[in-house]
Amino acid sequence: MPGRSVSFDATIGVEVKGEMWACIEIPGSAEFFGTGKSVRVDARVDDVDLTHVGAMPTGTGGHMIALNAAIRRRLDKDLGDSVEVMVSLAS
Repeated sequence: MPGRSVSFDATIGVEVKGEMWACIEIPGSAEFFGTGKSVRVDARVDDVDLTHVGAMPTGTGGHMIALNAAIRRRLDKDLGDSVEVMVSLAS
């Protein structure tokens, strides 16, 4: 992935307004992106590439990336499972 990126391990599942969403939270994202607003990113989750996806605000100062059912099937993972992640600003 070109440019500056951040790599981390995450667990699928972010609590939003009392519900568990199938997302991964990006640690230190507001500082990394320089904003608390939505941004477009390129990500690699385990061996699945996600290009130009939205990193949405969590409501607690960070950002999260949604993993829809099709992506979770490709990963063979679901809520509570761990993944390896690399994220960079979309080019």
